[in-house]
Amino acid sequence: MSKLRRLSALALARAMLAEPDRAAPALRARMARCLAADPAWLAPLSERCAAQLMATPQLSVRRLAVLIATDPDFEPSPPRHYLLSLAQEQASPPPPALAHCALPALPHSAALAEFLGISDAGLWRLSRPSAWQRREPLVEQHYRCRLLAKRSGGWRLLEVPEPYLMALQRRVLVGLLDRLPPHPAACGFAPGRAVLDHARAHEGQAVVLSFDLQDFFSSVRAARVQALFATLGYPDEVARLLSALCCSATPEPVLSRLRQEGGLSWLQCQRLRDAHLPQGAPSSPALANLCAFGLDRRLAGLAWALGARYSRYADDLVLSGPASLRAARPRIEAWVGRIAIEQGFALNHRKTRCQAQSRRQSVCNIVVNQRSNLPRAEFDRLKAQLHGCVRHGPASQNREGHADWQAHLRGRLAWATQLNAQKAQRLWRLYEQIDWTVT
Repeated sequence: MSKLRRLSALALARAMLAEPDRAAPALRARMARCLAADPAWLAPLSERCAAQLMATPQLSVRRLAVLIATDPDFEPSPPRHYLLSLAQEQASPPPPALAHCALPALPHSAALAEFLGISDAGLWRLSRPSAWQRREPLVEQHYRCRLLAKRSGGWRLLEVPEPYLMALQRRVLVGLLDRLPPHPAACGFAPGRAVLDHARAHEGQAVVLSFDLQDFFSSVRAARVQALFATLGYPDEVARLLSALCCSATPEPVLSRLRQEGGLSWLQCQRLRDAHLPQGAPSSPALANLCAFGLDRRLAGLAWALGARYSRYADDLVLSGPASLRAARPRIEAWVGRIAIEQGFALNHRKTRCQAQSRRQSVCNIVVNQRSNLPRAEFDRLKAQLHGCVRHGPASQNREGHADWQAHLRGRLAWATQLNAQKAQRLWRLYEQIDWTVT
C-alpha cells in the first residue's frame, strides 16, 4: 500500500469520526470538506462506511482507515485539511451497556493531562515507550522492584510505582476504573465484594474444584489494556497514554538478576520484559478484573452448563457443585485450561485441587464444608498465642516481630469473628485478659 493511499485514508477516517453524526450524508460532507472536493466515489464509500459504523460503533480511526484504503472505489488524493481533521478527533460514545457509568470525557491528550492534573510534558515523560523503560538506569525508572518469597514456594516480583506516578494511577482508578462494573463472579478488588463472598459462594457443595492462574498480572499485556480503553470509546492516542501510565516493562538489570539468582523461570522473565500490569500499582487489580471479563463470562457459562457455581478472587478460580463434578474433573480442567488460554491466561496445573465434602474443603484458606469458618489449626494457633500472652506477657508471643502486636492480634480476631462470631467469643475473652503493660 502506497504512503499516499494510507495517509489519505487516515485523514478521511479522522474526518468522518470528528463529529458524532454517523449518517451517510454527514460522512460524505465531512470527507468532502477534508478533500476540498466532492468526487463521485465519495457517495458509495460513505454508504459502506455508515453501514460499518452502525454495525461496529466502537470502530477506531485506524481500523476505519484500513477499510477505506482497501475499498475498491477509493481514489487517494492529498487531503487539504488533514491537520484540521486530526485536531477535531473526538472520543466515541462508550458501549450502550456502560452508558450509565458517567466516564470522564477525554477526547485528546490535553484533556487527559488536565484530568490527571499534570502538564503535557509531564504526561509525555511518564508515557514513553516500554523499550526506553527497560533500558534506562534504575535511578531513572518510575518503579521500585522487590522480590518476595511466596508461602507456597517460588517468588513474586513487586513493582511499586514512585509516589508521583502512584498518585496519577489512583486518579485513574477513582475517576475512571471504579465506575466500570466487573463481572459479578469477580470477588477480588471490586467495590462491595471481598474474599468472604468468594468463599460463601461455595458453601455446602459436594465437590469444590480450585484452579490457579499463572502470573495473573504480568499475563495482561499493555496492548490488551490499550484495547480496553479503546473499547470505552477513547481515541487511540488517549488509550495508548492511559495504557502507558498503568503498565510497566521490567528493567533489564532486574531481569538479569532474576535470571542469575534463579528466582523466576525464563518464561516468567519474558512476560515481564514486555509492558504489562505491574503487581504493586493501585490501578492494576481493577484493570486485571476488567481484562478478565471475558474469562469470567465464559467460565460462568461453563459452570451453568454443569449445574455448578463459579467465582474468582484475583488468580483463584473456583467451581463447585454436585458430586458428578468429581468424575468429570479431567474434562472440566481441560475446558477451563482451554478457556484460560483463549482469553490470554494460563493455568498453573500443579495447584489444581478437587475437594470432596468428606474432607475439609477450603477456598482461600476458608473452610466451606457447611458454612464459612476458620480452619481448626489456625483457630488453635491463635488460641495458643492468646493464652501465652495472658500467662507470659504479649511480647513473648511476638516471634515474627510485628511493629504493632496488639493491632495485629485484633485484626486476626476481627477476621475470626467475621467467619464464626460464636466461636470467636472465646478468643475475645482471652484477649481481654492480656496485660499490655507487661513487657
